[in-house]
Amino acid sequence: MSLRPTLSIPLLAILLVSAGCTILPESERSTLYRLPTSDSASIRSPSSTTVPLRLGVATPEAGHLLSSNRIVVYPERNVVNVYAGTRWHEDAPDMLQARLISGLQQRQLFASVGSDRLPNDVLLLSELRHFQSEYDATPPSAHIQLDVQLVGGQNRQPITAKSFTTRAQASSVDIPDVVDAFGRASDELTEQLATWLAEQARLL
Repeated sequence: MSLRPTLSIPLLAILLVSAGCTILPESERSTLYRLPTSDSASIRSPSSTTVPLRLGVATPEAGHLLSSNRIVVYPERNVVNVYAGTRWHEDAPDMLQARLISGLQQRQLFASVGSDRLPNDVLLLSELRHFQSEYDATPPSAHIQLDVQLVGGQNRQPITAKSFTTRAQASSVDIPDVVDAFGRASDELTEQLATWLAEQARLL
C-alpha cells in the first residue's frame, strides 16, 4: 500500500485557483467596435417647417445572424461567415436604431424623435435585410438594406413603405477600415431615410 498523500479533486481545484491557474478554458476575447460617424457626413439644414408630430423609431427586425453583435462577412459567393475576434459593441439592430434616431433628431423634421417605447404619433417599423461586408471586390464593401414602413402610432395602420440600400467600399481589408465603411453606409442610409421622411411629412 502506498503511503504517499493524495489530494481530493475539490482540494486540488482550490490550490490551482489560489496559485493563479485554471483548469477551465478561457473565453475568446473580442475587440468591440462602435458604428462610426464619418467626418464628411452631410447633415441637411433643419426644415423650415417642423411637422408637429412625434416620430417613434422601432428596433429593426432581423434574422438570426443579423440580430446579434457579430460582424457578418460574405467572403465569397454563397459563403456566409463572421469576423473572428471582433464584434459590434451591441446587437446590430439596436446599434442601427440608435444611429437613425440620432440622425433624424439632428434634422429636426419632427417635433420629437425617439424609440417606440416613448409616446408617438407616427411609427417607423423596419426590417434589416442586409448588414454585412461583401467581397464583391477587394477591398470589400459594407452592404446595408433596410425595408421600412411608416404606420400610425395608435392604430398601426400602414401609411407608406420603401426599401433603402446603401454600399460603401472599405479602404483596405483591415477590420477598422471595414468598420469605417459600415459607418459611411449607415450615414448614407440615414440621409436617404431623412430625405424620404421629409417628403412624407408634408403629406401627413
